[in-house]
Parts: sequence; structure tokens; C-alpha cells
Amino acid sequence: MRTTVTFEVDGTTVEGWFYPPAGPDPVPVVVLGHGLGYVKSAGLDAFAQRFAEAGYAALAFDYRSFGGSGGAPRQVLSVKRQLEDWDAAIAHARTLPGVDPTRVVVWGTSFGGGHALTLAATRDDLVAAIAQCPFTDGIASLRVVPTVTSLKVTWTAVRDLLARLFGRGPVYVAGSGVPGETALMTAPDAQPAMRVLTADAPDFENRMAGRAAVEVMLYGPGRKASDITIPVLAAVCDRDTVAPARTATRQLARSSAIEVRHHDVGHFDIYLGEPFEDAVSDYLAFLDRVAPIR
Repeated sequence: MRTTVTFEVDGTTVEGWFYPPAGPDPVPVVVLGHGLGYVKSAGLDAFAQRFAEAGYAALAFDYRSFGGSGGAPRQVLSVKRQLEDWDAAIAHARTLPGVDPTRVVVWGTSFGGGHALTLAATRDDLVAAIAQCPFTDGIASLRVVPTVTSLKVTWTAVRDLLARLFGRGPVYVAGSGVPGETALMTAPDAQPAMRVLTADAPDFENRMAGRAAVEVMLYGPGRKASDITIPVLAAVCDRDTVAPARTATRQLARSSAIEVRHHDVGHFDIYLGEPFEDAVSDYLAFLDRVAPIR
């Protein structure tokens, strides 16, 4: 029953997939956004389907300049713009058929999990948020990147920022690569996971404008965890190679509204197989408590 929907953000079309509820009564809606450089066709469908099967409405969307959404130049990461996309997606979700506009839950994974935390800390009109393997601190994530790789990516970022200054097109860097390559994510499990998650995602591109490295480094959604008062479920992967679990756990403990569930898996394991099932079971139990189907 998935349908493609679109909405506008500053004149640019954003594409989403809407999963309507089966019953006639208005139900809560879960708005889903992906991580660093990823698109809705790379794994979000599985989570959205499970929410829909449980009776919820769901809306998964692509950020501007990624996937099915418009925007040029392509593959440009901006935290500010992505948060604007989230705001627009939430507003659009409230207008969709079968949705209770007063009960919106945000669900984000990885970098999108960081956005879910930011939204939970800054908006008082959400009933809850779910942050899966959340990115919480750019400096902490930078520390786990090998120095040589970090220097190479930084040089690409400088070249990209200079190109932007002089009105030229972006200088791109790979999103995922094998250890030793110049890429934003070079953990041993990053590229194998990318190949699996994007096998059915023809609109995925394994590259981003180099300025993404600066955006990532300066972003620290976990630092505002103490401002969160709405219910939040954070699924922390204890063997995370991208978003260090130790930092995330310490920062998330700053708010009593955040419930942390630990998973003894890596950053990318939670999207598939038994870890996926365990996580979805937690999410549905959480939703049944904070946003039950009436």
C-alpha cells in the first residue's frame, strides 16, 4: 500500500514514501529519515513497513539533493537544510489521510538519529522520538577515523569549500570506502554494509560534496540531550565503529526522558537479520507505550 508523495521545501521538491494505516480511525504517524548520504530505498522501507503492519502510518523521505528528492548540486550535506527537511516532512505527514496530526513520532538512524535527538530537544509538538545507532558527536566520531584518512578527507573538504567560494561545482568524496581509502566512513564494516543496504537502491550515490566533513565534525546533537523532555528511545550499538557508543551513552544519560537500549552489534548490523528484529520489537513496544493505537 506504499504510495509516493511529494512536498516542497523552499521551492525544491522532496520525495517520500507514505504507508497509510489499514483502519478508518486516525493513528499516530512515524516520520523516518536516513543517515549520512543514504536514501529511503536503502533500508528505511523495512522499518516503515513494520510500523505500518503494526497499525501506524509512516512517512519515509529523502533529503534534498539526495535520492528521489530534487535539489542541485547533488549530494550536498547541510545539517541546517536537513533539519528544515525534517520540519517540512513532519508538517506534510500531519496532512496525510488517516493520520492523527497531534501524534507524530520521529525515527532517525545514524546521522538521522542525531537529527531525531535534535528535533526532540527543540520541538514540543512531537509525542516521541526514536534514535537508532545515533550519531551524537562529530568530534567523537572524528577520533575513531585514522589520522591519514582524516587528513585526506579534510583536504577534499578544503578544495570543495574553495570551489564553492569561486562558484564551481562540488569536489566529491566517497561516502564509504575500505580502510585506507579517502572516504567519510572507512570502518571495516562500512563498505560491505553499504553494498547490502543499497543493492535495491538505484538512486543511491556513494559520494558527497567534501564540505560534508565539516558539517559532520561541527554537529553535536548529543550535547543537547539534557534539553529533551519528550519520550525518546535510543538504540545504541555497543560495537559501533562510526558513532562511538561510549560517548553516546554518556551524553544520552543527561536526560531522564531518554531510554537507552544496548545492542551488542556493530553500527550497520542493526539494519538486517536478528538485530533488526530485536530493534523493531523494542520500537513497537516503545510506541505502544507512548503513542498507542487507540
